[in-house]
Order: sequence, then structure tokens, then C-alpha cells
Amino acid sequence: QVALVESGGGLVQAGGSLRLSCAASATWISLNAMGWYRQAPGKQRELVATHTLDGRISYADSVLGRFTISRDNAKNTVYLQMNSLKLEDTGVYYCNGRLGIVDYWGQGTQVTVSS
Repeated sequence: QVALVESGGGLVQAGGSLRLSCAASATWISLNAMGWYRQAPGKQRELVATHTLDGRISYADSVLGRFTISRDNAKNTVYLQMNSLKLEDTGVYYCNGRLGIVDYWGQGTQVTVSS
């Protein structure tokens, strides 16, 4: 069992920046992929960005050029630098870790972008 602990959410004005962090409890396990999803009120959870163990990165079109995902494999930690935040970026951000076919999820951290 792998626990994922997120931090770094909060309230920010539009155009501002936030950095999210997610640390996996089991540092001796190399998760195949780590990433971030988000869920806005009344909407389905959607992919924001993923980072595989071998360095492949993907982003949702809506955050391309504004968000940057990075990963420290030694620490089993993934980060999400969010710049130029927009109102529509508001939501609960969930850390995801994949090991084989098993997905692990963090408890979620709230990101609120105000005008």
C-alpha cells in the first residue's frame, strides 16, 4: 500500500502561481507514473499532467505552457508548478501514483483562483 500526501494548495489571484507537492510514503517503490488530476465542482475528474519513471511527460491542453510537472525519483515525489492561474483552474487537485495496474490517490488539495 502506498500513501500519497499532497501539499501546497490554497487561494491565489488570477495570474498568480502555486506549487503543489506530492510525496509517496514508500520511497523504496518506484512508481511507474506520478501525476496530477483535478476536479472542479460539478465536473468529472480530469488529467492535468503526468510524469513517467522514464521521463515521459504529458499535459492537458488547457494547462500547456502554464503548468510544469517535475519529479524526484529518489524521493518518489512529484511537483506541479502552476503559473498564470486562471479562474477555471479552481478545483481539488489529486495526486496519482501508478504501480503496475494499481492506481493510488492522495486525499486532494484545494486550489482556488479568485478574480
